[in-house]
Amino acid sequence: MTSLKDRRETRDENAAMTKHWIRRMMLGAIALMAVSSTGCYGVHNGFNLGWVGYPLPVSPYYQHKQEEKFWKKERYDRVPILGPTTSGGPIVALDPPTDDEIMHALEKARPVQGGIPLLWEKQRNNVRIIKEKIADYVDPPRFYPLIGPAQLHHAHYKCTVYFDEKVIVGYPVPHTMDDREAAETIYIDHNHFHMVGDVEPYDMPNL
Repeated sequence: MTSLKDRRETRDENAAMTKHWIRRMMLGAIALMAVSSTGCYGVHNGFNLGWVGYPLPVSPYYQHKQEEKFWKKERYDRVPILGPTTSGGPIVALDPPTDDEIMHALEKARPVQGGIPLLWEKQRNNVRIIKEKIADYVDPPRFYPLIGPAQLHHAHYKCTVYFDEKVIVGYPVPHTMDDREAAETIYIDHNHFHMVGDVEPYDMPNL
């Protein structure tokens, strides 16, 4: 027969076990609420991103491509609107392409980025650039939507780039190809607008 003492010990053990499981369930509920409130794993009742909600590693190459795309748009892809041309003066473009703009255009035409180290790489060394203006003229005045009366100034440049191109192949047969007489011709247009007529300078309105 079970004594009264054994019954009490069994009852205390069961109570302690119940408290232990209640404590674990409460901690688990708190952890679940914390995770769901962060929105990282898509377990809340709102919008669920699924597997897209998990962080995914991204190569620095794609980050560099996006930054490079913004760099070109900010500096080279916009068409400026300049003031009227001076009466009787020469109408010539004074902004030849920069070396940075030419190298970006060369990278687009003949890329060297995106190689795999120890497997396949391409390098460009000893770069020499020759810039030539091949055309510089202004169209007659006309009306442009969102601009008004203006003249389009055309400036075309021929840029010849000489460089040494090295291709390093590491697999399956390791070898190196070094072209010391590589050349590429890049044509760049620096078109911009000139305002026409009695145009008042733009002032910010008083808000």
